[in-house]
Amino acid sequence: MFEQVKLNFASDALEPVIDTATVETHYGKHHAAYTKAFNDLAEKAGLSGKSAEEILGSLDSVQDDALRTGLRNQGGGYLNHNIYFEQLKPVSEAKKAPEGALLAQIEKQFGSVDGLKEELNALAASQFGSGWGWLGKKADGTLVTYKTANQDNNYSLNMDVTPVLTLDVWEHAYYLKYRNLRADYLKALWDLIDWSVAEARYNA
Repeated sequence: MFEQVKLNFASDALEPVIDTATVETHYGKHHAAYTKAFNDLAEKAGLSGKSAEEILGSLDSVQDDALRTGLRNQGGGYLNHNIYFEQLKPVSEAKKAPEGALLAQIEKQFGSVDGLKEELNALAASQFGSGWGWLGKKADGTLVTYKTANQDNNYSLNMDVTPVLTLDVWEHAYYLKYRNLRADYLKALWDLIDWSVAEARYNA
């Protein structure tokens, strides 16, 4: 059974960057709904024993169009939000900068952590409609920034990358506090990114 990632903070702990109502709605309503729907669809498709990554990476094997679309949308919503919420910590607790191999690769490709943030923020801000901005790792250790629409991710798109971190640019992630100022939300969000989580993903 697929489960929501457990939050490492109380619903009000991300203030002032993300307000309490957004956490309660985003995690408690949206993510919970994606998780329930994905479980139901995976069971209906006879895929309950597989990981979310396996299901999303082999959608072509699902013959029923409606079921395949549902798995793609609900499974992506489940997995993307797990990745997103796992990397967040309160401002006072989040590791503010990467170290080691991840830092070295960022500096090699983007010049600096600030250079990476600028590129990824611009990419995420440019996503038309709902979607995600990503930092991913290729098999050879190089990094790549990319964006996906709706609840797509590298698995459903069969991309040769694994997620290192993600920026959620669905309106439900920021609209209660930031309204239409997506760029302001993206700039502030980095104060909550726990780079120790990104390091663990990169080093895995």
